[in-house]
Amino acid sequence: MPTDRTSGVGTRAGEGFTLIELLVALAVFSLAALALLNLSGENTRSAARVEARTLGGIVAENRAVEAVIAPAIAEGITSGQTPLADRLWTWTQTVSRTPTPDLLRIHIAVRDSEGQAAERTVFRSRTRP
Repeated sequence: MPTDRTSGVGTRAGEGFTLIELLVALAVFSLAALALLNLSGENTRSAARVEARTLGGIVAENRAVEAVIAPAIAEGITSGQTPLADRLWTWTQTVSRTPTPDLLRIHIAVRDSEGQAAERTVFRSRTRP
């Protein structure tokens, strides 16, 4: 079949993609690539949050164990800093009464430079046996 390149009449289908088709395919591919990059970045941020919570939880657990095994503990708020995993963690320990006269509530909140990382609450006898 003869082809007429100027009018397009009688041309064979399937000779290739048009410029518009290539641009649409490129746009679709670009959107998919951007979505994957965004997902990768979100996974990285999520992993950092999980790491902070885990390490903060370790600091809080350590403080809780120290409070429970201490020979005596006074009511009130104390705070300090603990290094762990090349970071400085700030903790606040609040010791308060409970409705049971011989029982104390110990609440420990741990923060890193970006905010709240972990909390733990334990109870102990006012005096150790």
